[in-house]
Amino acid sequence: MIVPKPVKHESRPGSFVLDHRASLAADPALAEVAAWLRGELAPVIGGELLPGSGTITLAAGDLPPEAYRLTVAPEGVRIEAGGPAGAFYGAQTFRQLLPAAAFRKAATGPFTVPGTYVEDAPRFGWRGCLLDVARHFMTKRDVLRFIDLLALHKLNVLHLHLTDDQGWRLEIRRYPRLTEVGGWRRESQTGWNGAMDGRPHGGYYTQDDIREIVAYAARRHVMVVPEIDLPGHTQAAIAAYPELGNLGTPLEVRATWGVGHNVLNVEDSTITFFQNVLEEVLELFPSPYVCVGGDECRKDQWRDSPAARRRIAELGLRDEEELQSWVIHHFDAYLAARGRRLVGWDEILEGGLAPGAVVASWRGELGAVAAARRGHDVINCSNTKLYLDYRQAPGEDEPAPFGTVLTLEDVYAFEPVPEELRDDPAATHVLGAQCGVWTELIDSSRHVDYMAFPRLAAFAETVWGPPGRDLADFRERLDAHLARLDAIGVEYRRAEGPLPWQRRPGVPGRPEDPERWQAKIDAWTSNLRTL
Repeated sequence: MIVPKPVKHESRPGSFVLDHRASLAADPALAEVAAWLRGELAPVIGGELLPGSGTITLAAGDLPPEAYRLTVAPEGVRIEAGGPAGAFYGAQTFRQLLPAAAFRKAATGPFTVPGTYVEDAPRFGWRGCLLDVARHFMTKRDVLRFIDLLALHKLNVLHLHLTDDQGWRLEIRRYPRLTEVGGWRRESQTGWNGAMDGRPHGGYYTQDDIREIVAYAARRHVMVVPEIDLPGHTQAAIAAYPELGNLGTPLEVRATWGVGHNVLNVEDSTITFFQNVLEEVLELFPSPYVCVGGDECRKDQWRDSPAARRRIAELGLRDEEELQSWVIHHFDAYLAARGRRLVGWDEILEGGLAPGAVVASWRGELGAVAAARRGHDVINCSNTKLYLDYRQAPGEDEPAPFGTVLTLEDVYAFEPVPEELRDDPAATHVLGAQCGVWTELIDSSRHVDYMAFPRLAAFAETVWGPPGRDLADFRERLDAHLARLDAIGVEYRRAEGPLPWQRRPGVPGRPEDPERWQAKIDAWTSNLRTL
């Protein structure tokens, strides 16, 4: 009853008893995984696993870095792995073989583990989830908890959406007003078409907070990829430092949702400002990838700006679309010179793609197809298949419902390689996929639980195993997995629908409007097909 399903899983005779007599031995290269496993199993056995020859053994083997083999027999447990990541995933699988009660903080053994043999390795190297902490701030403790949930499902990328119009969440020591001013808004919109709640909202992570988050994630083999949006989605930064904008007038941090008109100007001083921001970002995040957004940048302020028009002329560009491309190219070169790779949403295809950029394709999958066929690496983040802020069922009971319905079955049917690339050599450019927890309408950790689970478990299986999947088999394993989520306090959406506290009557969401939504999709599709 393992989630995500292993590549090979066989039952073996006998069983292993995990109790206070258990011991653990590990190759030196796997010592950190051994320390983590000791911590996880200590409550289960009533104390730390003893050192020694080991009834549980972590061994280095001739396997790919994320691959492992797990054997459970009456005499002991052996996890053989190609590296620390593989050993960690093997240890997670072993934990899932324990009864669900073993996941409770107050659980005590002994617990019996059935004889098992598992051979396993992931299909994709990028198995990610975006967490939007800009629209609604989540505490450091909540982020650490979310990392544990990603790791339980063998996901290995946390894309942390740190800045947007509605908030700047990262301390930048050179520019303290980014958090002093940009980290707070006076109120929030209650739904896509809703009223305002009248409550100030804000918060940010200190640089020490980020170091702790990144280190915590690394011990769980989760890479934290920061997103610092530019040149659009920057009203919070402009509110803090008005000279970054185009209007020359003060702005507030945006309190409503949707796509704003306020974007960065393209003066040398603004480019330098964000280079200085990224300099501090690179010190905090060792990830080889840095996301700069690049999406939904409205150009009307540039069209009306004499300074922007002069810039276009100076650079020999045709229009504002190429001006945005110039900005992305500049930061692509800046990051590449420092050994990092730029990630941007698929709008960075418009006006010419930066040479080393990775495309996060969100407007369907055509952006992924276009970029891959041009030789660029892509991450499939399709909004129609992987946005977990979309409601999970029709009806008015869903909390602050977004009009689009994305069921558990829809997510489980997702295939990371777009159909147009299935028989195309360009498919090798698909690094993997990433689901998104956007938080315009998600204002608490409890609500994140509800929107993410159990759909995130279904997504994890799509990026881990081979393309042929069995929904009935998944449902059977999911029943056992939900008992684990119960044990660790995840307030997931149940099959019968929202619990009373999860219903939010009277909070308007975006209404169903199939024609309007289809028109928007058709416009995106037409634009992408010209690339």
